[in-house]
Amino acid sequence: MDVTPVMSSASEPATGPTGSIAAMAQQAWGALSYAARTVGVPAGVRGLAVELAYTAVHLSVYPLGLLDEALRPGGVHAHHRTDTLPPGERSLLVSDLDGSTIPVLLVHGIVDNRSIFHYLARTLRRRGHGTVQAVNYSPLTAFTGDIRTAARDLGDHVERLCAVSGADRVHIVGHSLGGLISRYYVQRLGGDARVDTLVTLGTPHRGSAIAHLLPPTLVPRQLQPGSDLLRELEEPAPDCRTRFLAVWSAMDQLIIPQRNARLKHPDLQVENVRLDHVGHMAMTIDPQVVHLVACRLGRTRSPRERTTAVTAVAG
Repeated sequence: MDVTPVMSSASEPATGPTGSIAAMAQQAWGALSYAARTVGVPAGVRGLAVELAYTAVHLSVYPLGLLDEALRPGGVHAHHRTDTLPPGERSLLVSDLDGSTIPVLLVHGIVDNRSIFHYLARTLRRRGHGTVQAVNYSPLTAFTGDIRTAARDLGDHVERLCAVSGADRVHIVGHSLGGLISRYYVQRLGGDARVDTLVTLGTPHRGSAIAHLLPPTLVPRQLQPGSDLLRELEEPAPDCRTRFLAVWSAMDQLIIPQRNARLKHPDLQVENVRLDHVGHMAMTIDPQVVHLVACRLGRTRSPRERTTAVTAVAG
């Protein structure tokens, strides 16, 4: 896992027109490189197997995510509250009392629902986060919706969550399209006043070539590299108070090219984390990703980072 903190970073050099032959050669090389990363090493084969297995499992429980929304609008973890316990009791469960009092909102990806977050939500609850909710937006958003409208709806949900929990700020974890919706809310709709940390998992921050294969409706066009929405997100965002963690994988089969899931913006406080052998869907259950997210939201550091910090101080 490669961790790259970014505070101020220039955009990557633009590559001008090089002709159709050069473009085709580049695409072919990218496909060969992806195949080598995926099936050319044992870790890649394992990652592919996990991705396929988890996708099959997720499809089987997908209807439960919709049914759960109807039966329990607050989410399956809404009743697991540690923030109501006295400080003495909470300290037995939670090492960071301040960090764990911030509600966590989970936002799923395209044509998905809250069931994708079952394992991650359970882990965050076990880590002591008092309020963990997963929101369902319409699966038709991908075909009849608009990312800007979905971001406004997300803002309304954040306000309701703050009102119910009594918190001033929230954490958001967005998978795939959910991360882009959340980022638009933070950057363009004043959401940085409410969002302490935004974690994106496999989010097409610079678009994905796969979007060209989707129906030519608004959201697929917004997901195409160079779209007006993505150019809007590249505009200045001075004094943005939200910190970002962008997790991306070199094996992501839905973000093409995979590096488009990195988040680079000169005005944002960003930490980019690269994975090598984790598929798009499996990001929500990968142990190292779940541990990383839990540590960042709890404002703690992983043992490796603490060891590095101690060594730096000693040196």
